[in-house]
Amino acid sequence: MLNEKLLNALNRQMNHEFFAAHAYMAMASYCDYHSYEGFANFYIQQAKEERFHGQKIYDYINDRGEQAVFSQVDAPKVEFNSILETFEDGLKQEQDVTHRFYDLSEIAHEHKDYATISFLNWFLDEQVEEESMFETHIDYLKRIGDDSNALYLYEKELAARKFEVEA
Repeated sequence: MLNEKLLNALNRQMNHEFFAAHAYMAMASYCDYHSYEGFANFYIQQAKEERFHGQKIYDYINDRGEQAVFSQVDAPKVEFNSILETFEDGLKQEQDVTHRFYDLSEIAHEHKDYATISFLNWFLDEQVEEESMFETHIDYLKRIGDDSNALYLYEKELAARKFEVEA
């Protein structure tokens, strides 16, 4: 059984992962609306990944003999000024998630729940990759600037992105 404080924190994080998927779909919608289908695909794949993360926490809670509890998901931001802004917002979201996992890890350590510590380490490693990925995309977009040809090529690269669950 999970400590109640830890269980509540895991449930909040599970719900936040589903909110993150919702936010990425809003970014995809912005991109699609502005005819950036490649960038839209990037965010659709990102949303799939966030739903996978939410499912992973859901499974863990249930594997520990507890019930995953769903709460209302807030409406995400839907208005953006640029593709760059979507990536900057994505980075902020990932940084927030990282801090949430730090807080979860502290609770798990406080209660000496070593199974949960091990479980959370996967997410901490994942967050390093997530933040780095968004930072790289921001750097590329800033470098590209107003070069529509470079933006077109970059978008085509992101159109090929596919999220696949690891084995």
